[in-house]
Amino acid sequence: MPDTMKIGIIGCGNISGAYFGGAQRTDVLEIKACADIRMEAAQRQAEHFGCQAVSVDELLADPEIELVINLTIPRAHVDVGLKILGAGKHVYSEKPLGVSSEEGLKLIRTAEAKGLRVGNAPDTFLGAGIQTSRKVLDEGAIGKPIAGTAFMCGHGHESWHPNPAFYYDVGGGPMLDMGPYYVTALVNLLGPVKRVAGITTKSFDERIATSEAVRGLRIPVKVSTHLAGVLEFANGAIITMIMSFDMWRHSLPCIEVYGTEGSMKVPDPNGFGGPVHISSARENWSEIPLAFPQNARMIGVIDMVCAIRSGRSHRASGALAYHVLEVMTAFDKSSQSRSHVEMQSTVERPAPFPAGLSEWEVEYDA
Repeated sequence: MPDTMKIGIIGCGNISGAYFGGAQRTDVLEIKACADIRMEAAQRQAEHFGCQAVSVDELLADPEIELVINLTIPRAHVDVGLKILGAGKHVYSEKPLGVSSEEGLKLIRTAEAKGLRVGNAPDTFLGAGIQTSRKVLDEGAIGKPIAGTAFMCGHGHESWHPNPAFYYDVGGGPMLDMGPYYVTALVNLLGPVKRVAGITTKSFDERIATSEAVRGLRIPVKVSTHLAGVLEFANGAIITMIMSFDMWRHSLPCIEVYGTEGSMKVPDPNGFGGPVHISSARENWSEIPLAFPQNARMIGVIDMVCAIRSGRSHRASGALAYHVLEVMTAFDKSSQSRSHVEMQSTVERPAPFPAGLSEWEVEYDA
């Protein structure tokens, strides 16, 4: 392996701890510095994880830092990402890539013009559960995939999150918040989406926070909070999807895939583990042993660093994130136009992990 890559983090909020922690599990990268518009947040993480707390400008000006992880709020992802690229550094962003397909494409085109890379969460599809599901599907255990379901339903974040307002602002809502896990997992399993048909609604104009930190806060709702529709994949599979912050209780599965020879229960794509179950016309559900290491957040950045060093493609790529963003934003577009929305982008399925890797390990060369 070449020398360890020095990286930086912009945004030291709730999710940053998972990235700082993951960085301590590998020697392919080192977090040199972190920054946040709240210097006290950067200082807190820097002290806890042993790096430098600096301003955003100082971080971007550091010639040793080659890649920056962007953990800002969704509507700032592209603006901050463009600044990172402008500083000559690769960028890996939290999901979603952007709040519209148009601004997401701007980020991708800018990176291409500069010869830099874009990576994007989620990287949960690189965990044991989704990688095992991919292996089962690729080996033909349920035949040709013809249909499926994908459901993420709850009643939003205002009852528990210390800062729930941005989940109901532009860039939030169940689709852009949780949809990336589901659509990314489905594209990893089935390939690119061809077209989308959706109906969306906003069931409440306002939410009242009941979490302790902001109890009583009145939150205006600016996005769709219940989205239902159908994804037609290029391989012919038809997936029924519901993403909702408007349901108190439900008994729907996370993801199921139905094939010509059987069915598969895919684990929660918002996690890295299992279990995976399959059934056939003759046999009931049986659990499939997980064939890959668990992993956790940061595995996508580790894979990206190794890919940059070796020249291969990285898995949690900007191209994948852009296609996922186009799919997700197509639900509202379809609902408003009362018509199908044809995808303008396509993407190859990310390469599966090879067998035999240890946790937090990726292959260096393709």
